[in-house]
Amino acid sequence: LDKMENQEEALPLYKEALAGRRETLGDQHPDTLNSISNMAVLLDEMGNQEEALPLYKEALAARRETLGDRHPSTLSSINNMALLLKDMGKREEALPLY
Repeated sequence: LDKMENQEEALPLYKEALAGRRETLGDQHPDTLNSISNMAVLLDEMGNQEEALPLYKEALAARRETLGDRHPSTLSSINNMALLLKDMGKREEALPLY
């Protein structure tokens, strides 16, 4: 739905998927981490950067811990975090991530 520019409709579905994965799989499972990242991306695209930031941070920290620093998913999280910080005007925080 979000690709069809129905982000408001997509948001409760993302929330439901994330809650279900947290409950069923746990916070560190790769599928849960994907849902966390997806939720952060959607919120970011909707202009809710302050809401997206803690989710990006959570996904990045958990991916570093469970997958390692060089896993493609971790690298994607690093990139997403850097872009968000840059867009928020926090270039000094973003710079080490690039």
